Amino acid sequence: MTTVGSVAAVLLLAAGCGSGDNTARNSNSVQPAGAGKPLGGAYDTGYGGAGGYGADAAAGSGSGSDVGSGSGSGKAGPAGQLSVRDIASVGSVVTDSAGMALYRFDKDTPQPPKSNCEGDCATAWPAVPADDASAAAGIDASLLGSVARADGSKQLTLAGWPVYRYAKDTKAGEAKGEGVGGTWHALAPDGKKAIDKKQKTDGGGGMGGMDMKAGAELSVADNEKLGKILVDGKWRTLYRFDKDSAWPMKFGCLGACLDTWKPAPAVDKAKAEGIAGKLVGSVKRPDGSEQLTIDCWPVYTFTGDTEPGQTNGHNKQGLWFAVTPEGKKVPPTA
Repeated sequence: MTTVGSVAAVLLLAAGCGSGDNTARNSNSVQPAGAGKPLGGAYDTGYGGAGGYGADAAAGSGSGSDVGSGSGSGKAGPAGQLSVRDIASVGSVVTDSAGMALYRFDKDTPQPPKSNCEGDCATAWPAVPADDASAAAGIDASLLGSVARADGSKQLTLAGWPVYRYAKDTKAGEAKGEGVGGTWHALAPDGKKAIDKKQKTDGGGGMGGMDMKAGAELSVADNEKLGKILVDGKWRTLYRFDKDSAWPMKFGCLGACLDTWKPAPAVDKAKAEGIAGKLVGSVKRPDGSEQLTIDCWPVYTFTGDTEPGQTNGHNKQGLWFAVTPEGKKVPPTA
């Protein structure tokens, strides 16, 4: 397991870190369908682990032990009978016959179905074969389908969305892939994002003293403990990490760190409220996703914040801090 901050990937050596064009290496870690390598295969770019996905992401299509003992299927094995499982903080998630969470990718398309996860991407996110897939109660069997991949294999689809597993989920009931890169999400039974449906059910409560305009993707919350802090469009607190760096830009959160700290996706500056537009930018991560930056610092959400408005990640390990509207870190004693 990668130690938090033990590997720092140098991404930028000059000014302009907030431009959204920071691609000091391959700009296509997630490649278009047909452009990458076949499913499986190691990927080592020096970013720590398998292409920045974590040391166990190169598991490819191994044996049943890849997904937990006694599962009977590898990470690229048949899905069997799909079912619905409630996973804390994520919601009602579609799982395979071994209880492993299934995912969709925002860069794919459902109409027509198309997978845009090939090569290195498919190492960390193995495609679920369409063969032998069936639906249990709670899942409409008519929503199941398939799409042809670049290698000619048939990938399972749900409501048109290509279906994947996550290489770092090692046992039933885990959903470590939820929110990775801001583009990967556990599947709800209707093919939508499980987390979105959960938030609607929960009513988005727990905001406390927050005030955000409708449609804002980035805003300022008036937190009773920390003062004014930045939050995302789902009212989640944003954090910066002392082992990252803005000048030059480096990532200190890689591998296992990303199980706990999720990179905040890039936002439209026009939908940012209460913060100067010049402070809002983005940077390309090793997996090809665009991460939000504030004053050139990559920012994250914390999985330990289970309700909007929580700030459980502030001063975590003395390294993680909420962010002010000026792009500074909130003091540890706040």
